[in-house]
Amino acid sequence: MSTSDPQDRTRVIATALLLAMTAAWGSTFFLIKDLVAHVPAADFLVVRFTIAAIAMCLVFHRQVRALPLAALRASVALGVVYGCAQILQTIGLEHTSASVSGFVTGAYVVLTPILGALLLRDRLPGAMWVAVALATIGLGVLSLRGFAVGLGEGLTLAAALLYAFHILGLGRWSTPAEATGMACVQAVVIAGLTLVAALPGGITLPATGGQWLSLLYMALVAGAFALWAQTWAQAHVDPTRAAIIMTTEPVFAAFFAVLFGGESLTSRMLVGGGLVLAAMYLSELRGRTAPPTERRSMEALHHEAP
Repeated sequence: MSTSDPQDRTRVIATALLLAMTAAWGSTFFLIKDLVAHVPAADFLVVRFTIAAIAMCLVFHRQVRALPLAALRASVALGVVYGCAQILQTIGLEHTSASVSGFVTGAYVVLTPILGALLLRDRLPGAMWVAVALATIGLGVLSLRGFAVGLGEGLTLAAALLYAFHILGLGRWSTPAEATGMACVQAVVIAGLTLVAALPGGITLPATGGQWLSLLYMALVAGAFALWAQTWAQAHVDPTRAAIIMTTEPVFAAFFAVLFGGESLTSRMLVGGGLVLAAMYLSELRGRTAPPTERRSMEALHHEAP
């Protein structure tokens, strides 16, 4: 297929946006590690998403008002799913290690195609299942240093299931014209849910300028931009491919931890990161070589009315 094909160019842009979003997520790990030592995790979430929601609505309020009722309902549902996943993941992190939490959360790369096959009757070629397996093994190499199933792991697995539903929902309902408005509505719903979760214990705010600077970066770049980028990109990239691309988050996390967090580069990082990148390459290669009729049928599926 010619690289001048508009659909091909759009898919490349969508992939680049998903990678930028995932890099932003990965860059926050060493910042969060310091911030949550002073601000409780639930409080951090509500402040982060409230700032993101306010910023997005101030800039994109016209796009929100232009949303048709069906897209508004879908956005609310997606926001509830994502917000609940954030809360479950945060609570789960209090009962398990960060490495195990990262691996179990990454289970959405497996759950997304399984749910797509069961609920939406999606058919995946063998190469995509190989990419899913490579990404899962890579996540395990990057993250796992012992594993025991308990409350934390159970809550985190529930969060991964919700993330998979969110990825599938975006793939089915997001459109380029409505992506910005839908992202704003999701941010507002997520902020409301995290506020409900944080209120019982009171809300602790950052105490220093450095903490506020870190939180603003996570709210505006890893929050507002990332939510918009995922919503727009998934109007052009099928859910399983998006999930595989998003598993590069721990690769970026390791990269930034070595570059800025003072951690050492290890063989686990190299092997695990290599497997995840190989999975992403395989999924993208499949996207480039898929027959035109297959690409058109997938595009039609993602733009069906809800």
